[in-house]
Parts: sequence; structure tokens; C-alpha cells
Amino acid sequence: MPEGPSVRKFHHLVSPFVGQQVVKTGGSSKKFCPTGLQALWLQDTQVHGKKLYLRFDPDEVGPPGNNNPLPEHPQKGAQREEALGSSRQGTCDEALHSSELVAPQGADGSDCLRRDPPAEGPERWLQIRFGLFGSVWANEFSRAKKANKKGDWQDPSPRLVLHFGAGGFLAFYNCQMAWRSSPVVEPTCDILSDEFHRGQALEALGQARPVCYTLLDQRYFSGLGNIIKNEALYRAGIHPLALGSLLSPSRLEALVDYVVEFSTGWLQGKLQGISQHKQIYQKEHCPAGHQVMKEALGPPGRFQRLTWWCPHCQPQLSIEKPEESQLS
Repeated sequence: MPEGPSVRKFHHLVSPFVGQQVVKTGGSSKKFCPTGLQALWLQDTQVHGKKLYLRFDPDEVGPPGNNNPLPEHPQKGAQREEALGSSRQGTCDEALHSSELVAPQGADGSDCLRRDPPAEGPERWLQIRFGLFGSVWANEFSRAKKANKKGDWQDPSPRLVLHFGAGGFLAFYNCQMAWRSSPVVEPTCDILSDEFHRGQALEALGQARPVCYTLLDQRYFSGLGNIIKNEALYRAGIHPLALGSLLSPSRLEALVDYVVEFSTGWLQGKLQGISQHKQIYQKEHCPAGHQVMKEALGPPGRFQRLTWWCPHCQPQLSIEKPEESQLS
């Protein structure tokens, strides 16, 4: 799924629409009924880690919370989406048996699966979780970058499309949606938040556990994904399976620094339309010219993630010789 910097970019695209009314909806999802969002006002948007939150209200509430001007939008694809939206209006009954629209934690989900969103009740925040290749497009649609197995150039189909009163629209691809009473926000563990708690992160990394497992633990490194994991470990010169308890405090500090530095640089590059340079992820050789190793790593019985590392630049530590003695 998209990592923190990508979701922050999505938030940047959505923010100019805050304060506007949804006038038309569309989308290909058969598990979430978009028509219930019509006539609602987008009042706020927040991002935490890998999740995007949109607040909708039935009435306009005060001035818009965002002063950014609405970007100009091309007309290309508008007629195609209008047809798409009208063709999907009959899918609301199927939403009653949806598995995509996840019930809020601690609730039976009955309010979430109604024909209309619970905008008049306590749950006014739409939580959006993106799957693999999930994305948000503003005022344009995603286009096919290559032919499919049948040789057809078929454009991706958005799960949700929101048209706003000022004429612009948002298209959401490959995502799951659920109503929440408030954003599930813990900024102290969000790697791109000003409130990110380094002490908490360092304590988690210092456990007798492979550091590559801890880095992907969203309780301590929300927004951190496989790319950031690989790049930060390489830059810090740490083997993915190195036990955090064997690493010196200075090395753990450096690892957290590289996590924040790479993530921040990646986000800035995205906002400027510049691709972030990767040194180890999906590479055959490291910058020093060494052969790169690749293996699926993860906690036993849990999801395994492909991991790239250089055995020369990221040597493994032994239990008998912790880092302090090996560096002396």
C-alpha cells in the first residue's frame, strides 16, 4: 500500500476541496454506495500514517478550513465519468452486504451499512485505506500505462469519484472506506508528524527483535513502509535481521534519523514532482558496487516483505559480539 509520503501527497490534493459541496458522485465500487455523499459538504481532511480521513457534514459549517485555491481542472474524461457515475447508482443495495465497508471498532457497523452515510450522527469521518497501487487524482483520471494481458489499453476504474460545486472532482483508486466518529490519530508515532516521539521509537527498536520487523510496526512507525524500511537500513549500515538489543544507542539514533530524513525528502520530492532516489530498494547492486541480497523477511506466521540489503555494507552482528565490541 502507499506509504506515508504518498498519503500526505493525497492529502495535499484533497485539501483545496475543503469547504465545498459534493454535487455528484460516481465510482466502480459495488460495496460502498457513493450516492449517499451527494449534497454533503467536505468540511475537513486529515492524514495519519497510511490513512486519509475526510469529514462530511449535511450543512455548510462556517468558512472553509482551507484557503488554497482550487486548481484548474481539465475537461478530459468528464463525460466518461458522468456515464460511469450514473451506471453505478444501482449498487446501493449491494452495499448492505459489503465487506469493503468496514465496521468501526467496537460497533456493530449497522450505521455504516445504511443507504446514506451517518453524517447526521456522530460518525462523520470517512476513513480511506489504500491498497496496492491505491491513489487519489484531482481533476483528472488515472490512465493506463501499459496494455493488459489481453493487449487492451484499459484505464483503471476509480472506486469513488466526488464532483464538487466549483467544478472540480476527486477520483479515489483501489481503496477501502469506513465511517469513523473521529480520525484514529496518534501523531506521536507518525514518522512525518512534528509530534513524532523519537524516544518511543528508540525504545521499540532497542528490543531483542530484528529491526526490520520493528520498523514496519505501525504502533511505533506509522506511515513507514517497505521502501522506507529498506532505504533507512541501508543508509544506517544495519542488517535487516540485526537484533535491536545488539545495536549501540548511536546506531539506533542514526537509523531513526534516516527514517525521518528519507521520508521527509520523499514527501518534498512528491510535492515537487521529483522522484526520490533509491539506493537499495529493488536494486541488484548497492552504490558501492556490491551484489545485493533479496529475501522475504517478517515475523514467523506473519506477512513476509521482500527485503534488499548489501551483506558488505550491512554486516550481520553476532550475539556473542554486540556492536560495541565489534566497533572497538
